Amino acid sequence: MAINLELPKKLQAVLEKGHQGAAEMLRPISRKYDKAEHAYPVELDTLASLFEGISEAKTLSLAGADAFTAGEGSEKNVNGANMSALLNALEVSWGDVALLLTVPYQGLGNAAISSVATKEQLERFGKVWAAMAITEPSFGSDSAAVSTTATLDGDEYVINGEKIFVTAGSRATHIVVWATVDKSLGRAAIKSFVVPREHPGVIVERLEHKLGIKASDTAVIRFDNARIPKENLLGDPEVKVDKGFGGVMETFDNTRPIVAAMAVGVARAALEELRTILTDAGIEISYDKPAHAQSAAAAEFLRMEADWEAGYLLTVRSAWQADNKIPNSKEASMGKAKAARVGTDITLKTVEMAGTAGYSEEALLEKWARDSKILDIFEGTQQIQQLVVARRLLGLSSAQLK
Repeated sequence: MAINLELPKKLQAVLEKGHQGAAEMLRPISRKYDKAEHAYPVELDTLASLFEGISEAKTLSLAGADAFTAGEGSEKNVNGANMSALLNALEVSWGDVALLLTVPYQGLGNAAISSVATKEQLERFGKVWAAMAITEPSFGSDSAAVSTTATLDGDEYVINGEKIFVTAGSRATHIVVWATVDKSLGRAAIKSFVVPREHPGVIVERLEHKLGIKASDTAVIRFDNARIPKENLLGDPEVKVDKGFGGVMETFDNTRPIVAAMAVGVARAALEELRTILTDAGIEISYDKPAHAQSAAAAEFLRMEADWEAGYLLTVRSAWQADNKIPNSKEASMGKAKAARVGTDITLKTVEMAGTAGYSEEALLEKWARDSKILDIFEGTQQIQQLVVARRLLGLSSAQLK
């Protein structure tokens, strides 16, 4: 099946609406909330209502877990819900990635719900605002090291443990918590649970102060005998040792392309600003002459633009595969690794090439450089993505290649 790199007309509307919202609603308040860390951007309620209205019209997929499942049909070559959600993330991140991460009902936990939830659970949780809680004080990228426990007690699970770096953890209405139902069974016993944030036993311990994405809250959350209905365990409650960790890891096949799209959006914003700066300085960027025949600044810009294009295409490919029900684990990690690295490279190089203008808070270049770094860390670091790709290419398990 061949991939068509031309976006269909219906997705052009996604680009236009996303870009319009980013330009008119996010860019104007970007610096305001970068300086007011932990203050809730009330302006985002309007944007959330716009996204929700569009989604309910069944024309575009923007909000909630159904952004990754809606519009599925029998077409042989589909550019659908996953592509729509990805392009929306890209365009809104062009405006401000930190504000995207705190738009109501756009949480990464929504992708987790869509990955493993049953049909009945999608009806219950498809429109909640869900954060995702994976990382713990004892581990970072090794998601299989989860020590938070979920113990079945009658018709309820009792959850105990601590999660750190929970994006939107103090604002989302629900939290998708990764916990083990039986430590003795290893990876296969790790399940996802939907837990209301305002629930007995759920304690937001503190909010982190961060290098970037300051408009997005990042919380430390402790679960102290938090009791939830057993129906809140996402997907199949049975522990299948032979399947291993695969069921839960499907979550990342949805979320990694979205994070890659965020990096692509931030990098494009930086490239566009740099082009303006270079043009105003009288530096010509030509596509008719080889790079070595142009100024050093123009040649560097062309290199970064080509790198950006590679990251963009890999990212789009992984979403297209998801829409066409083609396994995309390898490509999702390839896109995340490439786009995230491109994002940090381009934003930092732009600060350097812009000189004092890039380092000053008068422009947003320095902010984009700070914001982009997290996109190369969360949802799996560069090294983790390379491991995933290597395992897929070599046909090795995580135990065989660490």
